[in-house]
Amino acid sequence: MPVLYHQGGFPPPALDWVHLLPLIGPANAAVARYEGVLHGIPNPNVLLSPLTSQEAVLSSRIEGTQATLGEVLEFEAGGDIDDESTPKKADIREVLNYRAALAEATALLDTLPLSQRLVRLTHARLMQGVRGRSKDPGEYRRIPNWIGPEGCTIEQARFVPCSAEHLPDAMSAWEHYLHDPAPDALVQLAIAHAEFEAIHPFLDGNGRLGRLIVPLFLKAKGLLSRPNFYLSEYLESHRDEYYDRLLAVSRDGDWTGWCGFFLKAIITQAGTNQAKAQAIHALYNQRKDWMVEATRSQYGVRALDWFFSRPIFSATDFFLHVDIPEATAKRILRLVRDNGLLREIRPSSGRRAAVLAFPELLNISEGKDAF
Repeated sequence: MPVLYHQGGFPPPALDWVHLLPLIGPANAAVARYEGVLHGIPNPNVLLSPLTSQEAVLSSRIEGTQATLGEVLEFEAGGDIDDESTPKKADIREVLNYRAALAEATALLDTLPLSQRLVRLTHARLMQGVRGRSKDPGEYRRIPNWIGPEGCTIEQARFVPCSAEHLPDAMSAWEHYLHDPAPDALVQLAIAHAEFEAIHPFLDGNGRLGRLIVPLFLKAKGLLSRPNFYLSEYLESHRDEYYDRLLAVSRDGDWTGWCGFFLKAIITQAGTNQAKAQAIHALYNQRKDWMVEATRSQYGVRALDWFFSRPIFSATDFFLHVDIPEATAKRILRLVRDNGLLREIRPSSGRRAAVLAFPELLNISEGKDAF
């Protein structure tokens, strides 16, 4: 028998705060330390863009996509981002949409609260032009759905989310909970994420959207100045426990067990994010001095900023969009390639431009020597 949504069980009537208190302080401290690092990074949206792309890759991988960070960025550099001619390319489109949806939601937060309206607009962007585009982007489902092995019946499902008839009321209760006073914002976030996943309000994209809500909530609550927080690395590496803990909320009412898992995820991932952000900032400072020395050009740092924002790119894109005189841009690109800062991963061929990669930056983002 499938586990059914906990109708009437939200918000949780009680939590075991004695169990959670030893995690709440360290989790909040870890987020605060990470925020301190973000404050020290100039233009973090540029410098940390590879981490945002990696978050999109890993959140999508939890749902079964197979694309790597390198494949996503190389595909994007190729220019034909509407190509879904193979399953791999369709996977990559979903990753790119996740990244675009996060950017759009971040902009919306300037004028809208974190709300059902913002969630529906973000979902519409997440599903735009990809495999779920036929599944009512931005619209709550009006039919049942269930979670289990592909092709299973509702009786064979692992979990049956909130029924369509109760869904509008469930989402209204969820939205009100986001803005209610709470003893701790991170516990509130844990509960909000689990409830969103249990409601499963859309026909597709619920997992990715639920994880995307995490950095938006942190920004909306003032815990972070910008939503550059990446949790999917931990959740992807603990995927079985992630799903089991979510399931136990509806099956057993075990909100405390879920919140404990989520707080541990925040502690670990905040530390990982902090280390990566510091490593990227250190690389930028080191390479900024190197660029000035190597290029002897007033445009050297501008070129470096481009490399950080697009760590895999085509030479043509660089020449067209970097806002450097073309002859100078070509000279800089030749210099940094010859001196090993960039590596050519696809040579030019006929009218097709060369594609180059920035291995040092990509390896920090991946957390291993992948390039």
